[in-house]
Amino acid sequence: MRGGLFLKFGIFGYGNLGRALDLAVSESREDEVRAVFTRRDPQEVKSAGGAPVCPAELVEEYAGEIDVMLLATGSASDAPRDAPRLAGSFHLVDSYDCHAKTGEHLRTVGDEAKRTGHVAILSAGWDPGLFSVFRTLFHAVAPRGCHNTFWGRGVSQGHSEAVRRIPGVRYAKAYTLPDPVAKLSAYRGAATLSDTERHTRECYIVADEEDYARIGEEVRAMPHYFAGYRTSVHFISEEEFLREHGKNPHAGSLISVFRTGKYRENREEMTFSLTLDSNPEFTAAVMLAYARAVWRMARDGAVGAYSPLDIPPRLLLSAGEADTYL
Repeated sequence: MRGGLFLKFGIFGYGNLGRALDLAVSESREDEVRAVFTRRDPQEVKSAGGAPVCPAELVEEYAGEIDVMLLATGSASDAPRDAPRLAGSFHLVDSYDCHAKTGEHLRTVGDEAKRTGHVAILSAGWDPGLFSVFRTLFHAVAPRGCHNTFWGRGVSQGHSEAVRRIPGVRYAKAYTLPDPVAKLSAYRGAATLSDTERHTRECYIVADEEDYARIGEEVRAMPHYFAGYRTSVHFISEEEFLREHGKNPHAGSLISVFRTGKYRENREEMTFSLTLDSNPEFTAAVMLAYARAVWRMARDGAVGAYSPLDIPPRLLLSAGEADTYL
């Protein structure tokens, strides 16, 4: 990690995001992964950077050996349980992505972090995360403007994980797609549209045929993920899934349009966008940036849980580096 911090990380969870975090730290050549923690058989998991792989139930035994724990379990059900537990023993970063429950997640983890003297930065992905910061800046500049966020086309890790939690699902990928008509309306300065107006969702699932109807109903009714969205569910073979849905791309954009001038004659536009070949690898990069801030805040005596909105950008960079961007 830049800045000479030389941090020792733990990675809790070893799916797509956990592997991406492991690879990103191993490539830094300065920091190290002290240990990977998994609920699977550790003998079946190999760390990309060669770190020890340990049973998840032993994680507290590493308190004092790990500077920052990186939480890489799913947001649907695992992270709400895992993050408070880990904040009891470690400084923590996660990328919790259920927008509707971020406030509750911050409060729950924050209570434990304050009790035990730790720092946690939560929802430190690209959205929530980077997009949250830009949304805040855009709203501050144009409080009466029209602000719209679009996601996709791409794989939502959190939504995919939520579908995989349904009994009978063997494989699943959930895609978010921006509605082209809604996006055109946003550029024309339409009032802020709802999430369900801006997006549709597609799920590709491998399951037994007798479970198709039940699984499809459960997907479409899932609160905070698919309920209220125009959601299509496609059941496909394992061969097709592995052939066509093995990657994890994503994309997103913020579009803000507002008017200035005495007669509102001037149209102003602000945009921010990204296009990702690998959603988990980009998310890992964001989490490691916020891990720098966690360590610095802890060193300076902070405690509790924070979101990216609370973090000065200077804390994400090497000492003195921020001045080069002014």
